[in-house]
Amino acid sequence: MAAKPKLYYFRGRGRMESIRWLLAAAGVEFEEEFFETREQYEKLKKDGLLLFGQVPLVEIDGMALTQTRAILSYLAAKYNLHGKDLKERVRIDMYTDGTLDLMMMVASAAFKPPGEKEENLAFVVEKAKTRYFPVFEKILKDQGEDFLVGNKFSWADIQLLEAILMMEELDASVLSDFPLLQAFKTRISNIPTIKKFLQPGSQRKPPPDSHYVKVVRNVLQF
Repeated sequence: MAAKPKLYYFRGRGRMESIRWLLAAAGVEFEEEFFETREQYEKLKKDGLLLFGQVPLVEIDGMALTQTRAILSYLAAKYNLHGKDLKERVRIDMYTDGTLDLMMMVASAAFKPPGEKEENLAFVVEKAKTRYFPVFEKILKDQGEDFLVGNKFSWADIQLLEAILMMEELDASVLSDFPLLQAFKTRISNIPTIKKFLQPGSQRKPPPDSHYVKVVRNVLQF
């Protein structure tokens, strides 16, 4: 039996959360090692496992993978969630790049001073409503299918649901003007592997709190 993928990151969302989502949606069990000290991070660097001195790090198929988008692309291809041809794949890449950009704005806000943090998060919600969600509402309307690309469940669907749920944590009414996205959310949330990941006790991580921010700052020294 092949070894389970092993994820090295902090005990929180950050750049690893979309990787957790993708593995969980594919029905793949994975192990995690959480950074608590600078020494853990330095050891991985010394061992040559962090290509650019950065995390996330995923050990899978005898490889040590870094760089979030590269990891996600590999996993999506490996588990048949990356489209059937180049035209589908480039659309999936466009959509996932957009949702990842949106979610990284939320992730970075956690490290801002209190007043600035709230302003940043309000800005992100506004961008979701005016720039990102209108695009996906139109895609679903034009596509006329249950999924974003090729009427087949893909990485794009997984990451859009992740982004929707993240935005709803900030503003419960964020989807009020997007009926197709509301239906999409319900539909994708009920896919068995995703439904399982959304249950309490899964490896899904909560929003960042002050302890998470403190650990990240201490380990990465910024």
